[in-house]
Order: sequence, then C-alpha cells, then structure tokens
Amino acid sequence: MAPPVLWQFRFSHFNEKARWALDFKGIPHVRRSLVPGLHVPRVLWLSGQKSLPVLELNGETIVDSTRIIATLERVKPDPPLYPRNERERALALEDFFDEELGPYIRRALFHELLPDGDYCAALFSEGSGSAARTAYRAAFPVIRVLMKLDMKIDAAGAAKARARVAAALDRLDGELQPSGYLVGERFSVADLAAAALLAPLVFPPEWPYPLPGPLPARAAALSDAFAAHPGVRWVREMYRRHRGTSAALAA
Repeated sequence: MAPPVLWQFRFSHFNEKARWALDFKGIPHVRRSLVPGLHVPRVLWLSGQKSLPVLELNGETIVDSTRIIATLERVKPDPPLYPRNERERALALEDFFDEELGPYIRRALFHELLPDGDYCAALFSEGSGSAARTAYRAAFPVIRVLMKLDMKIDAAGAAKARARVAAALDRLDGELQPSGYLVGERFSVADLAAAALLAPLVFPPEWPYPLPGPLPARAAALSDAFAAHPGVRWVREMYRRHRGTSAALAA
C-alpha cells in the first residue's frame, strides 16, 4: 500500500499541525512541498479547493489540519491525541486555537515579514531548485500583492491581529492544568494545536525546516514583543517534550 502523502507549505503553522500529528503517531508518510502562490492549480486539481495541508490516505483526500487529525485518530488511535476523558474539552480548545489564533498570528506576522521580498521569497521557496527560486523571487512582488489581498493584510488588520494573539496567549495560560497540559495529565490535540499555531512566534529548535537566516527586524520585533509571555515559554517546552522524530519518508 502506498504511504500517505502530505501536500504542504513548509513555512505554515496549520501545515505544522498536520505534520506534527503524523510524526507523533509515527505514521510514515511522504511530504510534497509546494510554493505559496504557485500551489493553486495543483491543489485545486487535487482537492477542489486551494488551501493546504491536504493529506492523501488510503484513497481519501483529506483537507484541513483538524480533519486530518480526526482521520489519523481513526486509522491509528495509538498513541492518542484525543483524550479518553474530556474529549469534548480538547476538541473545543483545538477549535478555539484554529479559529481565534491561527488566522490572526499569520496576519500579524505576514504584515511584518512580507515587506522583505528577498527573505520571503527564500523562505517560501525553500527546497525548490535554484531556477525555480530565482523565478519565484522575480514574481514575488505580484505574489505579495495577491497574498495581502487574500489574507486581508494591512496595518489596521495587523494591529487587531496582534491583540487577538495576545488574547489567545492569555486564554492558553488560563486553561493550563496543574499537569502543564491543557486537558488532563497528558499531551493532547489541544496542546498540539496551540503549540503548532504559536510556533511562528518562537521557531523552536525542533521546527522541522531551517529558516533562510535570522528573521527580518520587523518580524523579530513581533516575536520579541511576546517573548516574555508564559504561553511562549510553554510552546518551547511542548516542542522540547513532544515534537519528537520525523516520520517523513524520502520523497
């Protein structure tokens, strides 16, 4: 049987959420990395929509990190990400971080990152051949405009997004149990979702792909603004404890 195939962006927190679930469960899989902006025809053909991640598994095409994790829980329930007790609490927290954190941390970060075209082009095309990277850099001014329109990235939106990120970090800190986890006594889908979606503030050492260099000053300043929050320290700890070994196969 062919291994699962994860179609992904390397630099994406929602894609990291799906990658982490596959790795946590030790499911050997192939990763196919696409380049933002140029991915649309392939993903439309594959899944009928334009967002990643997309997982091909046992003849199914599964869109969305939450649905991917639900499918993985069904086909390989151990080790579990859904807790036996308080499952609904874990799923509610996953949904909160998906909806109230994920889009806003992306908007806040991209507002600071996109002005540096050279860095973004290198970051988004990491893993491509040199000719493709050169072509992508040349096309990036147009791609940047489309990305800003698609994700509603502007100064006012970025300011509101930063406030939503701060609120999500406060919610995280308030929901943590004495165990240090969000639900019960062990790592669950709630912890994975929160840590993966907050990772762009941290880029911990366990993040699976190298950055092309230090973050540009504006993006680094955004990270620095949240660095002292207990939730950011918690993200580093979750990555240290649970990010584990990659189950990706050679493409």
